[in-house]
Amino acid sequence: MRDSTDPREPGFRESVDLMFNRAAALMDLSPGLEQKIRVCNATYIVRFGVRLRGHIHTFTGYRSNHSEHMEPVKGGIRYAPVVNQQEVEALAALMTFKCALVEVPFGGAKGGLCIDPREWEPYELEQITRRFTYELAKRDLINPSQNVPAPDMGTSEREMAWMADHYARMNTTDINARACVTGKPLNSGGIHGRVEATGRGVQYALREFFRHPEDVKKTGLSPGLDGKKVIVQGLGNVGYHAAKFLAEEDGCKIVGIIERDGAVHDEAGLDVVAVRDWIGRHGGIAGCPVGEFIEDGDALLEHECAILIPAALEGVINLSNAERVQAPLIIEAANGPITFGADEVLRQKGTVIIPDLYANAGGVTVSYFEWVKNLSHIRFGRLQRRAEEAHHLLLIEELERLSADRNLGWELSPDFKSRYLRGAGELELVRSGLDDTMRIAYQSMREVWLGRDDVHDLRTAAFIVAIERVAASYRAKGL
Repeated sequence: MRDSTDPREPGFRESVDLMFNRAAALMDLSPGLEQKIRVCNATYIVRFGVRLRGHIHTFTGYRSNHSEHMEPVKGGIRYAPVVNQQEVEALAALMTFKCALVEVPFGGAKGGLCIDPREWEPYELEQITRRFTYELAKRDLINPSQNVPAPDMGTSEREMAWMADHYARMNTTDINARACVTGKPLNSGGIHGRVEATGRGVQYALREFFRHPEDVKKTGLSPGLDGKKVIVQGLGNVGYHAAKFLAEEDGCKIVGIIERDGAVHDEAGLDVVAVRDWIGRHGGIAGCPVGEFIEDGDALLEHECAILIPAALEGVINLSNAERVQAPLIIEAANGPITFGADEVLRQKGTVIIPDLYANAGGVTVSYFEWVKNLSHIRFGRLQRRAEEAHHLLLIEELERLSADRNLGWELSPDFKSRYLRGAGELELVRSGLDDTMRIAYQSMREVWLGRDDVHDLRTAAFIVAIERVAASYRAKGL
């Protein structure tokens, strides 16, 4: 990643504050309430030792609770060697506003552990994760009713299963123990559609954007997603699923994929699954036989395309390269991939940015569904699926009877019958709920974006909607 050395470039935490300030300046908030919403409520730092390879290794972990206007607070836990307090607090703030924007009833939090997971064997990572869980849980920083982590960069459903199991061991009488974390495997209380959720949410966000010709016109792009050239930066869980769904279901051409060790490019479109398989086998994109390999991968951020999807780290688009970014539409699948300074440059150029607050909210939305499932102790669809199928069958049989009785000479196609008769299972219900969430959230942003003369971009609109909802919660509490 190219780092901007421009002294005007704020850090990640400062960028979030500046974006907040830009929106808050357009709102009628008392100074005290504005400050209460802005600041991070608490950040906890834990340091613990684990005996590994014959030595005691000390690890540093963080859990930041930005806002408890609603509880539990929600936010992922990332494992990375660069985790620090400023980053965790910035991500926690984004979680507060993200949850408010998509109307998920959580406060915002985030966690992290300073560790490179590639340096440790799985059984060692399990010991580290279980000890980290203990340090958090004994301080109520993991709790189904107070603080609910989820996967993030460097973690997955595997780590969430370890955390959930360790919490349950510490709280043997808590019937809702499985709800202490989300993003778990299915056999540990997870939910269908969670792994794909953030990438699927990016797809649904783009679909909703392209449903509005007036909005698409601002980018200068033609209507519809079909045939649009897309560049994806970061082919992790989020970038992979977003690229895969857009290519397979919406007809987009994924012409560029950027990774930490280079990029591949093909104007005719890349095989996303093949690129992902190569990265999985070789640990990087270098040498990938799919497309043309480009050693300076970040240069592809500046390549001509219709849609640019930064889906990895924060700050990849900054003052050092923003002026050269050509994509007329950027959707932030990662958290904070565009710095405040770069955001200003891109806005002045007329680039439309679908902000991270909204674009990557699919993960927390489906995490909410998983949390509700864990608390209700029943999978979605179990009660109504067969009843739906029975009702649909009544209609099909009556239509077929009428056709036979009146010699109409028509019959329903087998494909229609099989699809119509199939009741909604958990995955269908999760996708339906996510689609509905992304549509409604976009419309709430759009109403502010197009309805106010002083709001010129979707990010400011998103912050205004989110801040107002957080403010309403605090007012209801008497603040």
